[in-house]
Amino acid sequence: MTSSFMVSPSPPTGNNRRIELTGMDLWILARINNVFVYPSEINVDQLKDALSRTLSLWPFVAGRTILEDDQHYIIEMCDNPIPITLVINNDLKEWPLDSNVIVEANNKLFPIFIDEVQVTKFFNNPSDEPLVRLKLTHIIQSNEWVLGISWYHPLGDAAACLHFSNTLSRLYQQMEPTQPLPIFQRRLWREDEADQSVLPVPKQFRDAQSIEEVSKISSAHQLNYDQLNLHFSGKQLAILRMLAGENSITIQDVLTAYIILTLNKYCKTD
Repeated sequence: MTSSFMVSPSPPTGNNRRIELTGMDLWILARINNVFVYPSEINVDQLKDALSRTLSLWPFVAGRTILEDDQHYIIEMCDNPIPITLVINNDLKEWPLDSNVIVEANNKLFPIFIDEVQVTKFFNNPSDEPLVRLKLTHIIQSNEWVLGISWYHPLGDAAACLHFSNTLSRLYQQMEPTQPLPIFQRRLWREDEADQSVLPVPKQFRDAQSIEEVSKISSAHQLNYDQLNLHFSGKQLAILRMLAGENSITIQDVLTAYIILTLNKYCKTD
């Protein structure tokens, strides 16, 4: 059995504010899919209330994409509702994997538990596609509850998605959200402001290209480059933030700054 409902921010806080998307945002046709498994009951009404309050703190997530003057893609914070799909699953015996948290889920199994945002629809003008979709599945035989979230990447990276999910979790548990709360600002670098000393940059970052060309470039990257994984403990991340000496910045801020500084200092041009 499947049902769905829409959840709006309460109170609404978007005030139709706008943030223009960068070329990099448009180049990455990506979403982030995460899955969380809970061994006990999720109260649906309590989840809806927590999501409503979370969206009030995250009005960017309750926005929609629009195209202005045929060249500027914008997310307008218009306090639109976010869909939650509720599925009663009588077929599965239990959650089939060992891990109860799946980050960036891409296994063929996960469409059962995720209602994916349709990234290609964001180029319609205007687009009615929500920027985030939630799916809650109750596995009857094991009484497990599975929450899947699909997140449009231009809202922020995986850290932003996890911060949003953490806020939702804490409000559901009647706890205060973790500080600092999000702000929604972006600084677009214009062509006449470019620092020539850091050029050239990859061509696909400078010039708009068709989806077909972008797909070719992405495929070539996967063949020619290897992924580098860096692991930091919670203690190391806390030390990095302490060294920054500023309480208003997040762990993600200092981690990004550390990686950029390290690359600039030690990576040679050849």
